[in-house]
Amino acid sequence: MEQIKMLKFTVPGQPAGKARAKVTKRVSYTPQKTVNYEAHIKKCFRDKYGEDFIPLKTPVFMYVNMYYKIPMSASLKKKQLMLDGIIRPTVKPDKSNVLKAVEDALNTIAYLDDNQIVDGEQHKYYSYRPRVDVFISEVK
Repeated sequence: MEQIKMLKFTVPGQPAGKARAKVTKRVSYTPQKTVNYEAHIKKCFRDKYGEDFIPLKTPVFMYVNMYYKIPMSASLKKKQLMLDGIIRPTVKPDKSNVLKAVEDALNTIAYLDDNQIVDGEQHKYYSYRPRVDVFISEVK
């Protein structure tokens, strides 16, 4: 029986969403902040799995936890509620925009194309260590 591959890696830093393409009279382009964040995601994946990782060819499940920085202005009681997951982030970027940045960044390096993602979950939390944790597994 073939073993199902499970990939897990972390993207340190505040989660960033995929921004809409900018359009001028002649050309459409991706904003530099999005380009930089997607490059950061790729680097984190390659640091863990290497440059010669063979992209998955099967349908995949993607589970993404986004951890947003706890505001300095929050009271100690509120900070603890945030750490306990009782107060959850309702701040930008939207989880769907962060997810899109992750999905697009991993095209051709973790899987051939993000159309292979057939199922998944995304969650937003607070933490003193902002980051995005990504879990990818094959669906057999």
